[in-house]
Amino acid sequence: MDEPTVFGPRFTEVVTDTDLRYEELPVRARRRLAVRSLLRSLLVSVAIVVGYFLLPMRNLTAASGLGLVIGLVVVALLIAWQLRAITRSPYPRIRAIGALATSVPLFLVIFATTYHLMGATQPESFSEPMSRMDAAYFTVTVFTTVGFGDIVATSEPARTVVTVQMIGGLVMVGLVARALFGAVQTNISRRKE
Repeated sequence: MDEPTVFGPRFTEVVTDTDLRYEELPVRARRRLAVRSLLRSLLVSVAIVVGYFLLPMRNLTAASGLGLVIGLVVVALLIAWQLRAITRSPYPRIRAIGALATSVPLFLVIFATTYHLMGATQPESFSEPMSRMDAAYFTVTVFTTVGFGDIVATSEPARTVVTVQMIGGLVMVGLVARALFGAVQTNISRRKE
């Protein structure tokens, strides 16, 4: 099993002993590992958001409901894969943070895309026209439970999707976060044995 290598104190010697816990790594190796993980998560998140704003969506309007279901299945599969990876990772905490940092933006972009497409095909679904930015804004206000009330779902299908997002957000914040950090604890206890 080839694990990513981390450079030691002088960035020249490679630390390949995956039996070392994160806390046992040299300080520079820990810092480098954390920075690499953060950058990787940031790049994935930026790619997801840039894709949302730049990829064409005109041909997707008829399939927005199916796209939502497929997108949510992809998020669920991604989280399941990440849980497995966390339990096997030599650095499970860093892996869990990266998992959250990529899963949440993907979850949000799936709903923003759905709202944008619903607004394009059924303008009466929302109180305001749904540009991509408006849809992203609405998605984040629903996810964070801020609910300013400046954009509201006005049709039954739109309210249904918003309700699914609310429930999905609770699942994401509660159950998924707990499962990710439970996987971290499982990994840590297994390594102590």
